Amino acid sequence: MPIGKTTAALGQGLRATGHGFKVFMIQFMKGYPQYGEVTAVKGIPNFELKQFGTPDLIATPGEIDFEEGKKGMKFAEKVIMSDDYDVVILDEVGVAVEYGIVNVDDVLKLIDNKPEKVELIMTGGPKMHPKIKERADL
Repeated sequence: MPIGKTTAALGQGLRATGHGFKVFMIQFMKGYPQYGEVTAVKGIPNFELKQFGTPDLIATPGEIDFEEGKKGMKFAEKVIMSDDYDVVILDEVGVAVEYGIVNVDDVLKLIDNKPEKVELIMTGGPKMHPKIKERADL
């Protein structure tokens, strides 16, 4: 089975919890509580996960998808700025930007304003927005 970007980010998060860091994974465009990664992290100390999306795959985004994207970004900002977490994973945020569900400028604002101690990991497709790539470490 191929290992995807979500799986790699999840691995980074699990590794961080093993070293005593607090991790929050925020999933965009995912609203299915039975995904393997959701059930796998339940009960792991210092690892939290919240989904923003619907259980259905998106062919064409609808109003609910845009609402979930806005809620997800507001929540992400709250988590990142809370100073409660060392690692924050924005899973599928690149795809959410590509679909127009999340505004690229809002993502850039999160990157630019995050506290120094917060490690921000973003996933979401091979076509991550060039402006996001410019600000990325890797």
